[in-house]
Amino acid sequence: MTTHQTTAVLIPCLNEEQTIGKVVADFRRELPDAVIYVYDNASDDRTSQVAADAGAIVRMAPERGKGNVLRRMLRDIDADRYVLVDGDDTYPAEDVHTLLDTLDQGWDMVVGDRLSSTYFTENKRPFHNTGNRLVRSAINSTFHAQIRDVMSGYRVFDNLFAKAYGVMSNGFEIETEMTIFALDRKLRVTEVPIQYRDRPEGSTSKLSTFSDGAKVLNLIFRLAYENRPLPFFGTLGGIIGGVGLGLALWVCIEFAQTGMVRRFPLLIGSTMLMIIGVIAVFTGLVLAVFARKDRSRFAFAAQTYIAASGRHPSVSEPYRACVDEVSHEPVTDGQ
Repeated sequence: MTTHQTTAVLIPCLNEEQTIGKVVADFRRELPDAVIYVYDNASDDRTSQVAADAGAIVRMAPERGKGNVLRRMLRDIDADRYVLVDGDDTYPAEDVHTLLDTLDQGWDMVVGDRLSSTYFTENKRPFHNTGNRLVRSAINSTFHAQIRDVMSGYRVFDNLFAKAYGVMSNGFEIETEMTIFALDRKLRVTEVPIQYRDRPEGSTSKLSTFSDGAKVLNLIFRLAYENRPLPFFGTLGGIIGGVGLGLALWVCIEFAQTGMVRRFPLLIGSTMLMIIGVIAVFTGLVLAVFARKDRSRFAFAAQTYIAASGRHPSVSEPYRACVDEVSHEPVTDGQ
């Protein structure tokens, strides 16, 4: 790790008076040279005062939603490295060194993997465990990845990721969107196991299992057809066209046996289904071309930004030469 890099700790908060003081104090102890920002998302308690007393820079973000807060943070704050963490004291500050050391090896984002350690024993909400597995399976199958913890709120990323990432989500689905953004843009992202502890007694979660879970699934669905249009529309077209073909064959077999077409409405409907299926496939092909061009433009813009800003990963030449062959394998595989 180089000494000249600046580090910003980003803590979005809503009614975390009970825990925010300890979170700020812990990160001040672990990262004495970092600047700690607490963005108060219109809390009804003393979150801002407690955070300020603990030594954080406190700013107000009145538009409710974690995504809205992060959007403002990334616009306001400039640093070489960013640490994003929740203010509920569920993520130990001691693990930040492992995350940052891994980031300094040349990654664009490092995700704190809760699910490989203590999450399933510490978390007391069984539907959250099921939801994590469901979201992980959906993203890994759609984006050909091997992510273990898609929805972790503890992650670090570099300046390139922070300034290139356009936050579109408003609420708690923001972590899922960050992960999908990195996968789709071929950014270098990996995971590091971290410890997780449940909220202390008296601290309540703002995450709604069902409503926020539905938002996450809707986000995955939307990003799937936006970023993977050919598999999405190709599969949809294949199903619709296949049903139409099956119905048309039924009418044709009946015609071969009787010499009569008794189901003209069915024949017309099956023909329409086949046409819709073909249109869906060609729609996927056209959109896939645009999606590929968008990724190409992003890659070019990223390289231009790095060259213009002078921010280069602090990676030694020996490591750079063998980064794809050593212990940390990338989550993305170029698919």
